[in-house]
Amino acid sequence: MTDDPIEQRVGAALRERGETLAVAESCTGGLVGSLVTDVSGSSAYFDRSLVTYSYDAKQELLAVSREALDAHGAVSEPVATEMARGVRDTAGTDWGVATTGVAGPTGGSPETPVGTVHIAVAHAAPWETGRSDCTVRHYEFDGSRTEVKAKIARQALVNLLERVRSQ
Repeated sequence: MTDDPIEQRVGAALRERGETLAVAESCTGGLVGSLVTDVSGSSAYFDRSLVTYSYDAKQELLAVSREALDAHGAVSEPVATEMARGVRDTAGTDWGVATTGVAGPTGGSPETPVGTVHIAVAHAAPWETGRSDCTVRHYEFDGSRTEVKAKIARQALVNLLERVRSQ
């Protein structure tokens, strides 16, 4: 099973646990959702993927705060956190995953170079347990725009699988 593609391993883990997933994507433009739905039977655990490329889309669809966007910019840990929590909560799923970054080849800066991404994974624990949480990891990937997007999408699923297995 460890040789199976990451999207199949994620699907098997979610199916086994009876848990569900929603995704909020910026820099990956729907690629995470596409990978997840490449697996036959993914409708048993996959709810939605929202591509929230603009600030307005992040605010309107995920309730990302103006304050987080103003203070930190879209490519940041606070915004990734709000995106993952927002998609999890608006979809009513067990898991929310978010990607926000700079795929390149343009758009980078000295502070946020091309290939930078923040990937967030939010878990909804049972009500009144106080155990719902969100983790965010920062990465910098090399390659063409297409290669960077593919690396980010697969890394997002790796991060999700690690979290699912640790619960």
